[in-house]
Amino acid sequence: MQRGALLDAARSLLSQGGTEALTFPALAERTGLARSSVYEYFRSRAAVVEELCAVDFPVWAAEVEAAMAAADAPERRIEAYVRRQLALVGDRRHRAVVAISAGELDAGAREKIRAAHGGLIALVVEALGALGHQQPRLAAMLLQGVVDAAVRRIEIGAAENPDEITEAAVAMALHGVTGDRPSGRRKPPGRTR
Repeated sequence: MQRGALLDAARSLLSQGGTEALTFPALAERTGLARSSVYEYFRSRAAVVEELCAVDFPVWAAEVEAAMAAADAPERRIEAYVRRQLALVGDRRHRAVVAISAGELDAGAREKIRAAHGGLIALVVEALGALGHQQPRLAAMLLQGVVDAAVRRIEIGAAENPDEITEAAVAMALHGVTGDRPSGRRKPPGRTR
């Protein structure tokens, strides 16, 4: 129970103040534990972050995976991948994950985050392959970049409302920068062959 309370306090601290807010004195204060007791559960701030990654990323990925599984076609699975991640932006777990990703962490914590993101990206590789993409893994990483940019736009409270940002991200994911359905394969500008 204490470990769970510490993780919950860590999520709150991260979502409210970023990684610099995650300190052992702050964790102790939030949970009512002595600072020395916090060290009994976690040896360092990075250990707290690693545990949050181990606990929260799989839950987040499972929600995205469930949304994708409910879709009936590869294009709809890609849409669900984008929409579900952006729907999770307001969730405290997600805000903590964003804060973790933005912070300066040790190599072990960074590796856990990379592995977790890799698992999330793997979810969409198959859908991209089913659409005939020549490099589905690369496309999946670039698609995640679009999602990450939309997340940041929502998080900063951009001029557009979150629904507009979500619709723009879905359109870009499915139809490229034009936002239109391609009517056929066109030559890139400047090419004559």
